[in-house]
Amino acid sequence: MCKVLKVSRSAYYSWLNHKPSKRELENERLTRIIRKIFFKSKKTYGSPRITMRLKKLGFRISKNRVAAIMRKEGLRSVVRKKFVVTTDSKHHYPVVGNLLNRNFMVSGPGQVWVSDLIYIRTYQGWFYLTVIIDLWDWKVVGWSLSRSLKAVNTVIPAWIMAVKNRPVTRELIFHSDRGIQYACNEFRTLLEGYGLVKRSMSRKGNCWDNAVAESFFKNLKMELVYQKKYRTRMQAALSVFEYIESWYNTDRIHSYLEMSIKDFNAINNEQKLIA
Repeated sequence: MCKVLKVSRSAYYSWLNHKPSKRELENERLTRIIRKIFFKSKKTYGSPRITMRLKKLGFRISKNRVAAIMRKEGLRSVVRKKFVVTTDSKHHYPVVGNLLNRNFMVSGPGQVWVSDLIYIRTYQGWFYLTVIIDLWDWKVVGWSLSRSLKAVNTVIPAWIMAVKNRPVTRELIFHSDRGIQYACNEFRTLLEGYGLVKRSMSRKGNCWDNAVAESFFKNLKMELVYQKKYRTRMQAALSVFEYIESWYNTDRIHSYLEMSIKDFNAINNEQKLIA
């Protein structure tokens, strides 16, 4: 074999008796952990988020080293794709001004909620997802899935879930686009009944005014919807439920927070106890 492969006998015996170095053993361990984190994220984490997770686990490691290991293992985050969020603003209901004015920084929960909805394709037809997000921790506090775009099936159920999860106890800005679901009499009357709620709407055709909701849907599409082909609406519903309640609202690392929502709220609760 040595003659055929043009390898010296000494080189063969050196390889045969070689013991892995400390660095090699560490890389083997890191590789196992990185693969576990990567597949738990449903192949959505790249080297920056995996590095954050490793540091939380106590590893002192650079993003470049994580990226090198991922390249060697062929671990590549899913490809980002563009998507379009459709808003039906061709209606005759009154709209309100942009009270939020892109001020996405808040000092506590229940100060600003943002909302939007998108279409999800299934073989049985379209499914419509509405979400309400608290800017404090970017948690989806309310959401709904429906076959209809009527407010009674979209924003109203999402609102009912949101106020159940986080009751309105202080002045709250509710920001959305100018879609008919948010401007209609049914939803306007519902919000006015709370007294403390102030409505805010994006300027016409300006998606940046509702950037946080847009960001959520971009991640949802990239990390979930583009990876699936839903045969039934029930499959889509179960998939969305798992993504929001078991992943996004709990374990997913958010770049804005540099940690998961669960960890963010745990830290804030500890700080309150110390204070």
